[in-house]
Amino acid sequence: MKKLFIMSLIFAALVGQAQQKETIVVIETNYGTIKAKLYNDTPLHRDNFLKLVNEGWYNGSPFHRVIKDFMIQGGQNADGRMDPGYTVPAEFRENHFHQKGALCAARQGDQVNPKKASSGSQFYIVQGTVFDDKKLDLYEERLGKVFSAKQRQAYKTVGGTPHLDGDYTVFGEVTEGLEVVDKIARVKTGYMDVPVEPVIINKITVEKSADKSCCH
Repeated sequence: MKKLFIMSLIFAALVGQAQQKETIVVIETNYGTIKAKLYNDTPLHRDNFLKLVNEGWYNGSPFHRVIKDFMIQGGQNADGRMDPGYTVPAEFRENHFHQKGALCAARQGDQVNPKKASSGSQFYIVQGTVFDDKKLDLYEERLGKVFSAKQRQAYKTVGGTPHLDGDYTVFGEVTEGLEVVDKIARVKTGYMDVPVEPVIINKITVEKSADKSCCH
């Protein structure tokens, strides 16, 4: 009887975890609004992002690096600080990958960052491009990666940046506003891929939770 009771508690805990809500953040920019959900299975990145949001770190800061058909990157403070002075341990998950709309953590290169720890604040949203099987096969051969059927389907339909999988933490995804991502990705840029006309994050706020459902 005691064993049955313990098993019931474990089952209830697992069900509760599966039903846990995912936090929705609202990124308001001068080009429109983007909504994204933060994954619960990357809790270090989720909690750190929410900490910075609640502190107002991103309010008034720019998307300072924009590359069409690749990604848009933000994360510095409005006063110019590029990061808060710490990193976040990598949280790679096979079910989260760099399809279009993926919300990911930027980081320093492998030579100075062999553990692939993420920047404390720098993030990017994938725009990417669409691939066919031949190109994905070439990536697998060149990079020593193996893409799952779900990854291939995503990269052949919505597109993404498959070469980044397993190297940068994906901790969320855009749920609304992909057209805003596209609009920002098309802006004219200059030296170091900085937009000629500033693309500003007016503010990021927490909206509400949504039922847990992953499109990957």
